[in-house]
Amino acid sequence: MIGRKNMGQALPLFLVLLALGFFFATYNLLTMIFHNRTAASGSEEYISEDSQSHLLVDPIVEMPKDVKRLKNAKLLFHVALTATDAPYSKWQCRIMYYWYKKTKNLPGSEMGAFTRILHSGSPDNLMDEIPTFVVDPLPAGLDRGYVVLNRPWAFVQWLEKATIEEEYILMAEPDHIFVNPLPNLAHGDLPAAFPFFYIKPEENEKIIRKFFPKENGPVTNIDPIGNSPVIIKKDLLEKIAPTWMNVSLRMKDDPETDKTFGWVLEMYAYAVASALHGVQHILRKDFMLQPPWDLETTGRFIIHYTYGCDYNMKGELTYGKIGEWRFDKRSFLRGPPPRNLPLPPPGVPESVVTLVKMVNEATANIPGWEPDRKSS
Repeated sequence: MIGRKNMGQALPLFLVLLALGFFFATYNLLTMIFHNRTAASGSEEYISEDSQSHLLVDPIVEMPKDVKRLKNAKLLFHVALTATDAPYSKWQCRIMYYWYKKTKNLPGSEMGAFTRILHSGSPDNLMDEIPTFVVDPLPAGLDRGYVVLNRPWAFVQWLEKATIEEEYILMAEPDHIFVNPLPNLAHGDLPAAFPFFYIKPEENEKIIRKFFPKENGPVTNIDPIGNSPVIIKKDLLEKIAPTWMNVSLRMKDDPETDKTFGWVLEMYAYAVASALHGVQHILRKDFMLQPPWDLETTGRFIIHYTYGCDYNMKGELTYGKIGEWRFDKRSFLRGPPPRNLPLPPPGVPESVVTLVKMVNEATANIPGWEPDRKSS
């Protein structure tokens, strides 16, 4: 009787303690789940272009969110783009530099200094407008008309000769516009890159193995990227750049590789070169948008206007067919576009409208925008 009585008195206390234990366990579990969901927010899943029904989440994407930076600490990156002295390249660089200056000091930006790496071998008429470092082109005939092959060689020279204060570098291109302030998306020795749906190392394993032997690991170690946009530690790029240059030249020398990779050959070369050094990238789909396929600029950082935008007056895309309204950078190979380009008709996606408005703002505010086309 005494034992049962004591047990009866102890039971309520036991239940209270048990309830408290469950409360704290549940609280900790919910806190952990909430933290993980918060860490994942802003990191868009990489969706395979071939299988939209499967979400392939690269775990590396979420890593930067797991580490909080010191309050007010900034990891500045140097903005660097390679360019030629052709009119087509010049007007794009001028627009790009205008928007760099507009967004550099906005909240959320971690952009440092800016350099146009000019691989013409001699100064041009933009030296006073845009910070420029002149390097040599490849020896005559070595690029065989593929001017992009000069890009890795330009970076090799710049990294060897220039004084670069920032610890990180953004490799950008003339046809990039900063649509939102860009933070440093890299994380320590993990660079950040934009994944391109058409860079497919696994589907080209036979060719890739010519430059990435089996002893270097599986082909899946090669990221589906090019060199731009990429934010990377300077010391890592110093190691990768010579390999990138050599792999590019070897790929161009191989007829099968040259024919298969075509205009993206140099992109594959960077992906292979970084993998040869054991470097993998954080894949960030929010790094960039590409009109007309990407419809909105919200949550993205760079507009890449490499594709032509063709629409009829109903606002319907007519890709592959010249539209009643169009914006295509290739329409201005010999000189800059005029100021005040007409805006697209109603119904055209916000990304295209924003692109044209940003081009118009830049051309309206850059002094001497429309010089004689022969001298531009």
